Amino acid sequence: MARIALLPENLVSQIAAGEVVERPASVVKELLENALDAKADQIELSLEEGGIRAIRVRDNGQGIEADDLMLAVQQHATSKIRSLDDLLNVRSHGFRGEALASVGSVAELSITSRTQQAHHASVISNRSGQWQLGPAAGGPGTSVEVLGLFHSIPARRRFLKTAATELSHCREAFQRAALAHPQVRWQLRHNDKILLSLPEQDHAARVARLLDLNVATLAVCHQSHGPMTIHAFLQRPTEASHAADRQYFYVNGRPVRDRMLAHAMRSVYADLLHSDRQPRFAVFIQIESDRVDVNVHPAKAEVRFRESQAVYQAVVQACRQSLATALGHRGEAGPSASSPSESSALSFGSFSGLSSGSAARQGADSLTAVMPRQSSLGLGSSGLGFSPSAWQVNAPSTHLSVTDLDTAAQMASQAGAPADADHPLGFALAQLHGIFILAQNAKGLVLVDMHAAHERIVYERLKAMPSGSMQQLLEPIALQASPLELETAQTQQALLQELGFSISTLSDQSMAVRGLPVLLAQAQIEPLVRQTLAELAQHGLSSLMEEKRNALLATMACHGSVRANRRLSIPEMNALLRDMERTERADQCNHGRPTWVQLDLQTLDRFFLRGQ
Repeated sequence: MARIALLPENLVSQIAAGEVVERPASVVKELLENALDAKADQIELSLEEGGIRAIRVRDNGQGIEADDLMLAVQQHATSKIRSLDDLLNVRSHGFRGEALASVGSVAELSITSRTQQAHHASVISNRSGQWQLGPAAGGPGTSVEVLGLFHSIPARRRFLKTAATELSHCREAFQRAALAHPQVRWQLRHNDKILLSLPEQDHAARVARLLDLNVATLAVCHQSHGPMTIHAFLQRPTEASHAADRQYFYVNGRPVRDRMLAHAMRSVYADLLHSDRQPRFAVFIQIESDRVDVNVHPAKAEVRFRESQAVYQAVVQACRQSLATALGHRGEAGPSASSPSESSALSFGSFSGLSSGSAARQGADSLTAVMPRQSSLGLGSSGLGFSPSAWQVNAPSTHLSVTDLDTAAQMASQAGAPADADHPLGFALAQLHGIFILAQNAKGLVLVDMHAAHERIVYERLKAMPSGSMQQLLEPIALQASPLELETAQTQQALLQELGFSISTLSDQSMAVRGLPVLLAQAQIEPLVRQTLAELAQHGLSSLMEEKRNALLATMACHGSVRANRRLSIPEMNALLRDMERTERADQCNHGRPTWVQLDLQTLDRFFLRGQ
């Protein structure tokens, strides 16, 4: 039998390095965080061959005392914590005291540093195989050089990718750090070529620069919720792309990966994104340090919230409100098209001066008012019945007459500028191929996809209807249950009933499902119940439930909206425009497609070369 023995110190360091140092980007992250902890306001990163050959970080921070340099490269040596209380209230980026020692065990490492009070700099290096300390030239701050990463561990080096791939990871680590610290000047070089130079700037400008967005179109969130402040910069849904590579979360300035926060942002953008498009955003959470545990991952990439349910709800609420406000108050009646050649790049906008979220709860229903009485939303005893033919317009079968168009034109011209403040979409002129509505407003021509627009209107009204109606099962369904599921079913009874569930405990290992939400009565019962209980246990609410409900409502709204080739009268078209102006998110259907676009008079003049 093999005897137990203490591992050599160098091997211990290399094992620890395996947890901290995965690739050059891991080293970059640790060194940049050390510079930030040193209160630097100017940080330079220089790489060679994607960081495989060389990584150099220079900062103008507080520096390290000469007597502390030898300690700085030892395992578990740090200036950032002294006690368990410090560990539970970490405010710095680095704190484990492992980074420099781990890097030094797998690469050649030298650190040159000077404090403001020192007469000269000092340097420590392991290039000779042993740590050596001596005097050096250098200004205040610290310079760290890492050469030949994994040069002494060929097995680890073979797992590194190409220089281009490693550079992309290093650049991502650099940008993550720069996003959270707009007050710092940053510079990134690769093979002596400047790739990125960032001045000290406003936070919104920094986010817009690194996320490649227009700062004027960012939806900015800044809200406080008890011990937590949420500061977020959100891309508008219509500008989203197919890549999900620019979604950032920060907790107390530290970049993190967190499933709960990712789930929260999916809920924020629900009903707003077309197909598989992904928004870009940066979410910054400041929270009291004793309410979050940052010591749960060797690379400090994950955190654990003491009250994750409260954090989830606060993020969803704050970001939803800010996004709705940004979409509902744009300062213009709509976007403009630039030229015939740019028709594929039309920008789509929201209405100005409109009250976001008011439409679904307003008593007046202008669209219903001009329709036959039978074309209304049929409500059964549960309040949730729906007729597929509801809201389909029984319009005349004849085409629009010249008289109709003259009447509509008179309505638009008589309205004048004051009326357009209340009716930014203007007044209907005609219907095109049974698909589009042509309307005139103060700026020019508005094109509306009538089905997409009406789909959003119906969908928002359906969502505003009561969701707590329950359908009792003819026979209860017995399910085996875990202790957590049973506890959740008991402690969350009120919320379950509000969602439309009736669940009771049969024994210490089983539960009975006696009722389901009426909208989901046809769903598969066991996975629905288990996933809902899991959501409740983690978040205190069922975002899954909301997603399933909204998906069903979206289908109902699609089938219940005016269809293509349905001829509408001028009053019906105007009623649809008025409903759009009062409906939240009416610039997009619930699949994320735009519902309208503005062509201003200047653009129309360019179409026909007027004035040229």
